[in-house]
Amino acid sequence: MAANLTTIAITTRKVIKYGILFVIFLTTARIIVGFGISAYQAAVPKPTAAPTARFGPLPPLPFPQPNRELPKLDIKIETATGSLPQLPGQAKVFLIPPQQPNLFSLEKAISRAKALGFTSEPLQLSTSRYRFSADGGLSLELNIITGAFSISSTLGIDLNQISKIPPRPDEASNQARQLLTQADLFPEELAGGEVGFEFLKAEEQSLVRAISLSEANFIRVNLYRRKVDEIGSVTADPNKGIAWFIVGAGDRGKNIYAAEYNFNPTDPQNVETYPLRPVSQAAEELLAGNGYIANLGTNPDGKVTVRTIELAYFDAGEGMQFYQPVYVFRGDRDFTAYVPAVSSEYYGIN
Repeated sequence: MAANLTTIAITTRKVIKYGILFVIFLTTARIIVGFGISAYQAAVPKPTAAPTARFGPLPPLPFPQPNRELPKLDIKIETATGSLPQLPGQAKVFLIPPQQPNLFSLEKAISRAKALGFTSEPLQLSTSRYRFSADGGLSLELNIITGAFSISSTLGIDLNQISKIPPRPDEASNQARQLLTQADLFPEELAGGEVGFEFLKAEEQSLVRAISLSEANFIRVNLYRRKVDEIGSVTADPNKGIAWFIVGAGDRGKNIYAAEYNFNPTDPQNVETYPLRPVSQAAEELLAGNGYIANLGTNPDGKVTVRTIELAYFDAGEGMQFYQPVYVFRGDRDFTAYVPAVSSEYYGIN
């Protein structure tokens, strides 16, 4: 009987021992196999699906005409790495469906104008644009179909307020966002985007950059569309968002001296992928004078050194049919230029 108990004990210890070794073996094998799969996937990435391009040929990007005559440009590219960046070979293109008028367009526009602080009777400027006015010399022009608007005023209408420091960036941003929310003009596509700021001061009836908030009379709040696959957006004026507000000192709701809103929503169900031209080709086009100079900066002699190249979406505002990418070339002294990113064979004839 004792021999049997001894045999059972020995057998049990062996079962436990080999069982533990088997579990360790399985765990180690799983880790090794998992590491091997990860290493293989890193070395041999999953093939990218071919571009769909079902929108067909795209219309040329609606770059505006330069607002001044440019000097003859002498551009050179000198990046920090000494080489051009590695950027994606394809990107999404979104349809921007046209907005149609309806029987309630004017009624809704009047409601939006009131939410923006304008309660006067509207003055019709065209079939789609109306003007409203408010106390203090403020004027609102509103597109009753798209919701695009601009607010303008005469600088100097209240010197006591202009001499004061504007609100902090976060407070000014909250005011702008709240105003758009009240006017039902703040969809998630815009609400989820980045916010930028620029300090401004009044100088000889114009606005120039200020170094800090303490030196500023105004702060410009720039709102941008949310990123697509970690790719941000740019506008024709790289210093302004697709919606922007100039906020000064004064009572909340009465301290916005100028604004523009040109946001058009994309259709998230209508998106295609298009191949992109190589970065080297885009650089050659810029050097050949075929890019759009968004900002010459302080380079009056036309001699420019480009330091960075990145991919962004061009947000043109009203009249844009597709939301599509561009290469952004940034250089010394605020130089900025854009070159269409989609391969040239996918563009229609001008």
